[in-house]
Amino acid sequence: MRQSPCVITTPTWRQGVPAAASEAPAQTALDAGVWSSLKMAGVSRCLKYSMFVFNFLFWVCGCIILGVSIWIRVSKDAQEDLSINNNNMFVGVDVLIAVGSIIMILGFLGCCGAIKESRCMLLLFFIGLLLILILQVTGGILGAVYKPQLEEGLNLTLTEAVNLLKDNTENAKQVQESWQKFQLQGQCCGLVNGASDWGNNINLVIDGKKVCECEQKYQEENLCIPFGDRYIFKQPCKTVILDFLQKNMDTIMGIAFGMAVIEVLGLVFSMCLYCQIQRK
Repeated sequence: MRQSPCVITTPTWRQGVPAAASEAPAQTALDAGVWSSLKMAGVSRCLKYSMFVFNFLFWVCGCIILGVSIWIRVSKDAQEDLSINNNNMFVGVDVLIAVGSIIMILGFLGCCGAIKESRCMLLLFFIGLLLILILQVTGGILGAVYKPQLEEGLNLTLTEAVNLLKDNTENAKQVQESWQKFQLQGQCCGLVNGASDWGNNINLVIDGKKVCECEQKYQEENLCIPFGDRYIFKQPCKTVILDFLQKNMDTIMGIAFGMAVIEVLGLVFSMCLYCQIQRK
């Protein structure tokens, strides 16, 4: 019997094999590829916006540091409230301005690099953050290795400050006024050796009070010793400063460790996002 021309015969290699069974492997592979692509897109999007949020907060912190430090630098009222009257203190404010600027720039690079998926910006962000982390680690190591030299430098700085307390120049008067405020706040006298640090200026009157003068309320707390016809604070301010640093050393170390963790997270985020963009 002749076969009708409209009948399509099944190839011999597919005879006896259901159509669904022959197409299943190809369809499964296609679905797996689509799912893998969607999964990678989801990971990339999550990484992208996590990087953006992280760097936005980083940028905001930089703006706050920069704004506050510039305000302190130009505002006379702020300088008086914070007792900033000499060049050494202004150097600290200038350092804060530089730190705020660097943080703000890095945050901007990270935000734009994440949103625009710019490899160049992400790479600049990674390099800048890595350099800061290296400087922090290097500073910590050098501080531990050269601790005796740092103590000698601190003592030299304190000696120079003692000379200003004994002096009568205009610059010295500004330092003396600032130090008198610190003495009243810290309940201390002088810098290294107590009243002798003031020399002939020990009876100098600043804001209606003689320097190192100890009020009645502090006498009851055993913070004062007799000195001529009055009472003065008995402990030197160096002791107060060192006690403050020792008590707050855990806080300082915690802040340093927290900054290091944040920087490492930023490095990881930026490198992962850079690699994701590189694969596209």
